[in-house]
Amino acid sequence: MSTLEPTWEPFEEAARHITRGDLPESVFAFPRQHKEPMTDAQHVRNAVARFDQVLDVSDEDRALAFANIEKAAKYYGVNLSESNWHELGKHPNLHRSEAAAKAARTRKRHSKETPGKSS
Repeated sequence: MSTLEPTWEPFEEAARHITRGDLPESVFAFPRQHKEPMTDAQHVRNAVARFDQVLDVSDEDRALAFANIEKAAKYYGVNLSESNWHELGKHPNLHRSEAAAKAARTRKRHSKETPGKSS
């Protein structure tokens, strides 16, 4: 399997005031499908969380999406624990309970880091 070059590029021009349809293809994890836009750190985390929910994509599309996620994560300072797209899954909802447990651990860790903020 070849390593794909990421196509993701930062896009921060009025990102909060632009509609999804107006976003350039280069901000999506899955650019051909216009799925999982990554315009900030939260959207990168969402792309990781929803990776296995994107339907009807090839393994090559998933490899490209992961390369895009890695590039966006580095740009926005998001730490990824996964080292390849297979760790994110390829079947919708297959790892839902595992993902839910991981999300709960993350929320718990963040609530300890931000005292006085309730979840």
